[in-house]
Amino acid sequence: MSQVFMATLSPMLMMFACMVIGFILNKKKLCPDNTVTVLSKLETYVLAPALTVNTFSKYCTVASLTEQYKMILYCLLALAVAILLAFGLAPFFTGKGYNRNIYRYALTFGNFGFMGNAIVPAIFGEEALYSYMLFTLPLSLAVYTWGIASLIPQGEGRHNPLKNLLNPSVFAVAIGAVIGLTGIYDYVPDFVFSTLSGLGACMGPIAMVLTGFLIGNYSFKTLLSDKKVYIAAVLRLFILPALFILLLKALGADETSLVMCLFGFATPLGLNTVIFPAAYGGDTATGASMAMISHTVCVVTIPVMYLLLTAFVI
Repeated sequence: MSQVFMATLSPMLMMFACMVIGFILNKKKLCPDNTVTVLSKLETYVLAPALTVNTFSKYCTVASLTEQYKMILYCLLALAVAILLAFGLAPFFTGKGYNRNIYRYALTFGNFGFMGNAIVPAIFGEEALYSYMLFTLPLSLAVYTWGIASLIPQGEGRHNPLKNLLNPSVFAVAIGAVIGLTGIYDYVPDFVFSTLSGLGACMGPIAMVLTGFLIGNYSFKTLLSDKKVYIAAVLRLFILPALFILLLKALGADETSLVMCLFGFATPLGLNTVIFPAAYGGDTATGASMAMISHTVCVVTIPVMYLLLTAFVI
C-alpha cells in the first residue's frame, strides 16, 4: 500500500514544486507582469494541444473506442450529478450574484486538464492518458459551453457558448482522432511526434508555474481568510469524487473507469475562476483562494484517495 501512495505522491510533489517556483518568480519580480497571459496562451495554443494530438494519434483506433466508449457515458452521468449538486450547494456558500456562479463552477469542475493530464501518464504511462482523455471528454465540452458561459457576468453582451467549442483543445482531439483512426500515424515523419511529445511533456509543469505565479499576486492572509473556501476544497477533493466513484461502482463500472473518475473529479480547483472574473473586473480573491488552498492540499488528498480506491473499491 505504501508503494501505491508513494507512486502517486511523487508526481504530486513535482507539480507542487513547480507551483512554488512560479510563486517565487512572482514575489521576486523575476518575470514581467504579463507572465500569466503569456503562459496561458502558451498552454492553450501550443502545449495542451500538442499533448492531445500526440496521444490521440497513437492510441485512438476503432478497437480502442469500441472497448472504452462506456467511459464517456460514465463521465456524462457523473457530470450531470455534479452540476445538480453544484446548483444545490452553491447557495450555502454565498448569496445571489456572480460569486454564486464561481462556486457552481468550482464544485462542478476541477483542474482535470492541466493537473490530470500530467499526473495520469506519470503514474500509469502514456497509453493510460488516452483513456483519461476519453473519460474527461464530456468535462472538456461542458467547460467550453456551460462552464465558461456561467463565468461571464450578465450584462457583458450576448454570448454563444457553442462558439467556444471552436478552440485549440477540441481541434486537437479531432486532428489526433483522424490521424489515429485512419492510420496516417505510420506515415508521419518521426520528428513531428517527437516534437509534439516534447511540447506535451512541458504542459503540466508550466501549468503549475502559471498557477503559482498567479497566486503570487495575492497575500497569504487574504487567501487563507475565507473559511467557506476550505469547505469547498473538501467537497472538491474528497466528498464529491468519492460519491461519483461509489455511484459508478454501483452501476458496474470497470476498474479503469473508476480510476479515471478519481483523477477527473478529485483534482484541485482550476484557474478559470480567477481569469474570467479578472477579465470582467470582478472579484478574483475567491477564485485565487480556491486555487491556492486546493492545489496545496491535493498533494496529499489525491494520493490518499487513490490509496483508498485501490484498497477498498477496486
